[in-house]
Amino acid sequence: MKPRLPPRRTRRDDPRHTRARLVLATAREIEGRGYEGTDSNRIARAAGYSPGTFYRHFNDKREALLAAHHEWVDAEWEALDALVAGAGPPTERAAAIVDFLVGHHRRWRRLRASLRALVATDAEARRRHREMRRRQLARMNAGPAAPRARRAAAALLLLEVERIADALADGELVALGVEPRLARRHLVDKVVPYLG
Repeated sequence: MKPRLPPRRTRRDDPRHTRARLVLATAREIEGRGYEGTDSNRIARAAGYSPGTFYRHFNDKREALLAAHHEWVDAEWEALDALVAGAGPPTERAAAIVDFLVGHHRRWRRLRASLRALVATDAEARRRHREMRRRQLARMNAGPAAPRARRAAAALLLLEVERIADALADGELVALGVEPRLARRHLVDKVVPYLG
């Protein structure tokens, strides 16, 4: 997800343009203030709209956060697809993938933390998050039609890489005395076989 808002709105704004501005404003507000530190009025104003406009596109802040996360994941996987398909030996591509993931998680650290907290406490957020997971696995060629062992391996890789990327982004591993380069090496080693 690019951290810039689309151009300022016009009188005849396309609803997709309005929604895109609101989604990005949601991501930026939550990244800056956290989920509990912002509200729909603040998000609407940050996007250049009135609060009423927010409610024409979203029922509540939770729905806007889930839409922002959806965009975040789409941007992440678009970049990952390009890195996976890139030239070079698997080790170099795996290192580029890991560096991108950790950087992406670091740039959007509070958005990710807000999502994790919401998923832990909200059944609808959890349902939608799991739906997103199934899409991610399908993108890894480990959808429902894939053999069970492949689905399991892909799910474990997805969760391990994501969790460690979050721990690196949050400084959790450093606080535990784990050097970031060792965690990076571990992730690269996990990703290489998937590319091979």
